Amino acid sequence: MDKQLGRGEDPPQRWRHGPPWWRHGPPWVHRWDDEERAPRWPWRSTLVLAVFVLAGSRLAAQEQMGERAALDPFARVLLLVACVLLLWRQRYPVAVVFGTATAAMIYFGAGYPYGPVFIAVALGCFSAIVAGHRWAAWSAVGMLWAGHVLIAHWLYRWLPPSGDGPQAWGQELVVAAWVVAIVAVAELVRVRREQWARERAERAQAARRRADEERLRIARELHDVLAHSISVINVQAGVGLALLDTDPEQARTALTTIKAASKEALGEVRQVLNTLRTPGDAPRAPAPGLDRLPELVEQAASAGLTVEVEGAPPPLPPGTDLAAFRIVQEALTNVVRHSGSRHARVHLDHDDGALRLRIDDDGPATGADAGGSGSGLAGMRERAAALGGTIEAGPRPDGGFRVLAVLPLTVKEDR
Repeated sequence: MDKQLGRGEDPPQRWRHGPPWWRHGPPWVHRWDDEERAPRWPWRSTLVLAVFVLAGSRLAAQEQMGERAALDPFARVLLLVACVLLLWRQRYPVAVVFGTATAAMIYFGAGYPYGPVFIAVALGCFSAIVAGHRWAAWSAVGMLWAGHVLIAHWLYRWLPPSGDGPQAWGQELVVAAWVVAIVAVAELVRVRREQWARERAERAQAARRRADEERLRIARELHDVLAHSISVINVQAGVGLALLDTDPEQARTALTTIKAASKEALGEVRQVLNTLRTPGDAPRAPAPGLDRLPELVEQAASAGLTVEVEGAPPPLPPGTDLAAFRIVQEALTNVVRHSGSRHARVHLDHDDGALRLRIDDDGPATGADAGGSGSGLAGMRERAAALGGTIEAGPRPDGGFRVLAVLPLTVKEDR
């Protein structure tokens, strides 16, 4: 029984906001929302309706024999016209609703028996309202009702069948009630259809936003990984080339550093790319955090940069830990690439529910974009902003450059 209900869920819990078709809309409603594709020809439903209307009208004629005019070829043509027009109800709903109402009015004006021809008018009205042509649908059914009133209470003297008298006003109330019911149901479907369309648009927009955020996250990861590793490789390659002839042992050390840095970069790039291949799976390797700060210091030292670390990080959520690590990594990379200083300081502090990271170097700048004014600094700001933190980066009054990051220790979850 539990399996039949869907993995042991309670039916009220599963359908707390209504069954799935009520929340997202039945598949047949979506055809009206696809503007790029021409609507299909609803010939199956039209054929079934035509058979039903002809057969039902024949039965109605037998029951109303002597009261109304007998069905003749002209009556059957009118019934077929009212039904065949419904083939165009998705393409030309306004013309169809007026066409079916006119055919029905002529049918009743000719004195033919009351019967299921009303269904053709109801379906035409329904299609027009759902397609957004409310005033046309209301006007068509209002015209039909007004014509029926004139025929039943005034024009009956000159119209068949002969000797017919006026209809009771109570019957007009029944007809009016049917008209109101048809319009009310169609309006309800129209409102629900608009709500379904809004919900589908919101879901599509949310999916696009998540995809954009994921692309941005991967771009930041790749930038941070590659910029840091390639900066180390570039510096060590220069050292190796300069010392290749005079100090082969030091050149060998530089090449060893290049090999280690490139291997680490390949591993991190592979981990990022694996998330693209299997987006739903958990990463096989843990994301880097401030516990790998000694590795950053060692890599910076291999690039000729001495880094002093002050303070120790508190326990951090995974997202904050990764952002802090990448911010320090990018800041040290910018020192290696854009600063003439060979000394940097990393200070960690935490209080009032926030982690503070300060990375300083003594300068001077060696390029126009010193400090990382490109995508690296933008990536740091995006990481901090995603967690509700801030980044301040700029020259210090006494020279050099400073990056100051403030990251909250508790990350609010999106609901």
